[in-house]
Amino acid sequence: QVQLVESGGGLVQAGGSLRLSCAASTRSFRSYTMGWFRQAPGKEREFVAVINWSGGSTSYADSVKGRFTISRDNAENTVNLQMNSLKPDDTAVYYCAAAPADSSNSYYYALRPTLFRNWGQGTQVTVSS
Repeated sequence: QVQLVESGGGLVQAGGSLRLSCAASTRSFRSYTMGWFRQAPGKEREFVAVINWSGGSTSYADSVKGRFTISRDNAENTVNLQMNSLKPDDTAVYYCAAAPADSSNSYYYALRPTLFRNWGQGTQVTVSS
């Protein structure tokens, strides 16, 4: 099992940027596909972005394509989410999650959120208008 801790959330005006980070406590970080999910008030948790074990394959939800970028540093055991051009609809608690890297295709994981078994506690992102 891998322990995950998110950071970087906060309050930002519409059009602004935030960078979220997730620190993983594990001795085999490269064995995990990493993802970001979010849950807005009154809504179900939704997929945001995923990155494969090497960082060479990424997939995004249509709602964030062109604005968000997921990345990872396997030497530091971290995964990041750069969020630009933020909108009020991006307001949510953002969660970092890990899944066993049985595939190198990030899209495989975007279609199967139940593969993510390890979750962080979440970090609040609030975008004001």
